[in-house]
Amino acid sequence: LVWNADATALVYGQVNDQWRIDTVKLHRIGTVLADDLVIYHEHDIGFQCGAGMTHDRQWIVVATGDNTTSEVRLLPATDPLAAPVLVHERKAGLEYDVETHDDTLFIVTNDTDTNFRLVTAPLSDPGEWTERLASRADFYLNDVSTFAGFFVVEGRENGLDQVEIHQYDGSAVTRIAFPEASYSAGLDENPEYDVTTLRLSYESMVSPSLIEDYNVATGARTTLKVQQIPSGYDKAKYATERLNIAARDGTMIPVSVVYPADFPKDGSRPLYLYGYGAYGIAIPPGFSTGRLSLLDRGFAFAIAHIRGGDDLGQQWQLDGKLDKRWNAFTDFVDVAKGLCAAGFSSPGKVCAAGGSAGGELMGVVINTDPELWGAVAAHVPFVDVLNTMLDESLPLTPGEWPEWGNPIEDPQAFALIRSYCPYQNVAAQAYPPLLVTAGLTDPRVTYWEPAKWTAKLRELKTDTNPLLLKTNMGAGHGGKSGRFESLRETAEEFAFFLWQMGLA
Repeated sequence: LVWNADATALVYGQVNDQWRIDTVKLHRIGTVLADDLVIYHEHDIGFQCGAGMTHDRQWIVVATGDNTTSEVRLLPATDPLAAPVLVHERKAGLEYDVETHDDTLFIVTNDTDTNFRLVTAPLSDPGEWTERLASRADFYLNDVSTFAGFFVVEGRENGLDQVEIHQYDGSAVTRIAFPEASYSAGLDENPEYDVTTLRLSYESMVSPSLIEDYNVATGARTTLKVQQIPSGYDKAKYATERLNIAARDGTMIPVSVVYPADFPKDGSRPLYLYGYGAYGIAIPPGFSTGRLSLLDRGFAFAIAHIRGGDDLGQQWQLDGKLDKRWNAFTDFVDVAKGLCAAGFSSPGKVCAAGGSAGGELMGVVINTDPELWGAVAAHVPFVDVLNTMLDESLPLTPGEWPEWGNPIEDPQAFALIRSYCPYQNVAAQAYPPLLVTAGLTDPRVTYWEPAKWTAKLRELKTDTNPLLLKTNMGAGHGGKSGRFESLRETAEEFAFFLWQMGLA
C-alpha cells in the first residue's frame, strides 16, 4: 500500500483468481471499493505488477515484470491519476530499478553488463540514459538509495556485501569497512530522506546481528542495538571460515562454514549443509540463534553458495538456470564431497536441507547421490517441476518459465526438466532418511507436489529408512504464522537430524 501526497488515497496491487498481481488501483479514503480506479493493468500472464514510492516521496512507482524483464512507470504522488512517466519500455532480459533525486532519475540496470551499472536520466527525458557508474568486473551492483545530500550504492565484491557513499557532485566515494572476513551487511531502515547519518545492519555466522548509526561526515559509528541471546553466548566458542571448493567443471564454489572452536576436522562429526540456488537469491552468511543448538551438539553448519543464486553476481545466476540448471545440483554435491574431503564430515553424516526451489535441489541430489546424505529435510519442495510447468493455470507457472523453461512450447526445455525433475526420476534404490513438509494453502508449491513425491518414494525405495511427510493444515509457503511457530518447525527439523545421527 502506498499513500498519495496528502494521504487521501491509497495505491495498491490486487491479485486475480490465479493469485497473480495484475492490477494496480487507487482507493480514495471514505469511498466504496467498487469505485476504486484502475491505474494500471498487466495483460502478460507471465508478468506481475505492484506499487511503491521513491525515497523522496515525490513519485509513486508502478513496476511490472517477470524474473528477467522490468518495466517501470512513475506517477506524481500529488496526482496519481496523471499521465504516467514510462522510464523504459519492456525489453526481454532488460532489468532496471529506479530512484529519484530532484529532477533526475537514478537507474540501476543490466543493459550492458550482468554486473549492472548506474545511469541517470532527466525526468523530462527518461529514455536519455547517461552513465554515472560503469559496471565493474569485480563488483556486483544491486541497489541504489538516494538521499538529500548523497546517494548510497550497495553491491557485492567476491560475494561479500559492500556499502559505498557517493556525493552527487562526484567529489568523493566512501566505502564503509566491516570487521570480519565473512559477513552480511547493508542499509537497515532509513525512511527519512534528509539525513546526516545512515542506519546499518551487520551480522556474521559468529556475530549476532547489530544495528548501528554511521555518521556520513565523520565516519563515526554508534551501536544502537545488539541481538540478545537469552541463554548466553560466547563468540570465542565458535569459528567460521569462507572456503572455495572446486566443482566438477573447475568453477570455485564459495562455502560459508561455522563450527565449534574445538571441532575436529577428521570426518567424525556430522555436518548440516544448506542450499538454495535459484531465482538469483543469494544466501547471506548470517547469524542464527537456533543454529547454536546444533553446533553445541557437535555439528558443523555450512551454506553452499551454488550457482543459480546471485551470490557472485547475475552471471552466477545465469550459470545455474534454464539450460545450465544442472550446475546448481552438481555444485551442491561437489561442495558436500569437498567438505568431507576437508574433514568437516564424511559420506553418510551430511545432513542436507532446503526449501521450495531448495527442496527441488534436495529431490535431485537424493536421486543422483543417495549414499552421500545421512538425512535430508525438504521443505515445501518444488519436486513436480515438469507437470507444474505444463499447467499455466497454476499461480506462478507463466512467471516461472524464464527460470526453468517453457516445456509447453520448447521440446528441449521439456527434455531438460524431465532429466532432473525429482518426481519423474524417483528410482528403485536406497534413499536416505527424509523429512518432507508441505502447506495445505501454499499457492507457490501446491501441497500435492510433496504428497505425490512422497507416495512415489514410498512405493519404489528399497531401504527401511524413515520417510516422514508433514502437511501443515494451517500454513502456506512460509510455514505457520505466529511468533514461535518457526522455532518449533526448526526444532522438528533439528530433532530429526539429531535422531538420524544418533545424537537425540
